[in-house]
Amino acid sequence: MNLDMINWQWISLWSEPLLRTGQVILILLAAWLVQRLLTRGISSLGARYPQLPPELMIPLRGAVRWLIMGSAFMLVLERLGVSAQVLWTALTGFIAVAAVAFFAIWSVLSNLFCALLIFTLNPFRIGECVEVLETADKPGVRGRVLAINLFYTTLEDLTGDAPGTWVQIPNSLFFQKAVRRWRNGELPTARPRIEG
Repeated sequence: MNLDMINWQWISLWSEPLLRTGQVILILLAAWLVQRLLTRGISSLGARYPQLPPELMIPLRGAVRWLIMGSAFMLVLERLGVSAQVLWTALTGFIAVAAVAFFAIWSVLSNLFCALLIFTLNPFRIGECVEVLETADKPGVRGRVLAINLFYTTLEDLTGDAPGTWVQIPNSLFFQKAVRRWRNGELPTARPRIEG
């Protein structure tokens, strides 16, 4: 009788921690499995469609991995007794601060993203001549591409008042304005005139 009582006390004492440990292990195992399946699916999608740039697949796999593992971490904390309300309050507070910071540095991020697009899509290359048009009837900045970095594209001004000077254009302007390009690297000798 005494042995049965001791066994019953041991079971009642350890059943709750063992159950929670099992649930945590199950959550982590399920998150790992889902993460592996989705990243393999993204990799096979990139292999099936070679027109998708690998520079896009790597961050996409990373984002999926972090999203799943972050969700699993939140579920584990919830199973360990942290209040769901506290978790969501902390998460929404973090997202609000991140959104404010994101909008504060939007122009920098815009130029970084546009640089990534220039590197992957190759709308123009170093050595080619380009012109960023203000409007269809007004000429814009025109020159030979000397360098492309994360914030600016440097053009050598071949026409205008100061030929030979360098002009740095923010990368985002190449996606906000119309761009004319000459692949042979040579500008026409004179700008076309628009009569009106």
